[in-house]
Amino acid sequence: MREITFAEATREAMEEEMARDPRVFLMGEDIAKQGGIFGQFKGLPERFGLERVRDTPISEPTLVGSALGAALVGARPVLDIHFADFLLLAMDELVNQAASLRYMSGGKLRVPLVIRAPDGAIRSAGAHHSKSLEALFLHLPGFKVVAPATPKDAKGLLKSAIRSDDPVLYLEHKALYPRRGPVPEGEYLVPLGRAEVVRPGRDLTLISYSLTLHKALEAAEVLARGGVEAEVVDLKTLYPLDWETLLASVENTGRAVVAHEAWRFLGLGAEIAATLEERLWRKLKAPVARVGAAHVPIPFSPPLERRVLPQVEDILKAAQEVMAWP
Repeated sequence: MREITFAEATREAMEEEMARDPRVFLMGEDIAKQGGIFGQFKGLPERFGLERVRDTPISEPTLVGSALGAALVGARPVLDIHFADFLLLAMDELVNQAASLRYMSGGKLRVPLVIRAPDGAIRSAGAHHSKSLEALFLHLPGFKVVAPATPKDAKGLLKSAIRSDDPVLYLEHKALYPRRGPVPEGEYLVPLGRAEVVRPGRDLTLISYSLTLHKALEAAEVLARGGVEAEVVDLKTLYPLDWETLLASVENTGRAVVAHEAWRFLGLGAEIAATLEERLWRKLKAPVARVGAAHVPIPFSPPLERRVLPQVEDILKAAQEVMAWP
């Protein structure tokens, strides 16, 4: 496999799906003229034309509403939202409409809509451009939610999302766009709803996704130097969640730490920790630990931003506390 960037992998997935299925089209702000603010759409307007790569007004409710309408009449739109924070401007269209229509119609309506949303904090973008909002959409029934951490999963998950008949929120952390990694050429799908053990271990399980997965892998390397072998699980899809893989891993190790960049309070880690405690309480050797952002708006100040967001040392501290239980 060749190595390409995360941004190139998503562009390749788009190109392959648009070539495969003429119903697939792309819409968003500044994607035709600029190729996307992170370069993830470069070359697509030249190949597919401005009918299938559409620049739009700056109006998120209009964007989501028109993409939803296109999906309901047989197209397969991929909608780019500049920053995940701006999803909040279109909550009626997203929650009351896109997430509910298939259920409310008794399955007669399909909503093959993919919403791409760059999330996470990068380069002191401040509170309006740095949020990780996955827990909000996980709480609302009707969405599939994916959050790739590697270029190969960025390609494979996006292709699977485009082929889904349910609305998919595809979260891509802004700091991952330049990250390089091996990506298969040609047809390559990563199924939705499957996690992956990306580092085997026997002593505890580190559970993560998106950018924080790489911090978990760094923490696992540090732990290994001290004789602790941590198994690392990449969730990939946040809903539906792959409980089978999670339960098998934690049952084997008896200890777990869940880490994510989103706020720790009421984050996905809370749901995972509660379910692991319910399902495995006789087999756990320690309480499940959670690592996440402090419960404050993301600061503009670089040192404060770093302090608020979870770092490798925070995952290490949680792992060491879990390992300290007898």
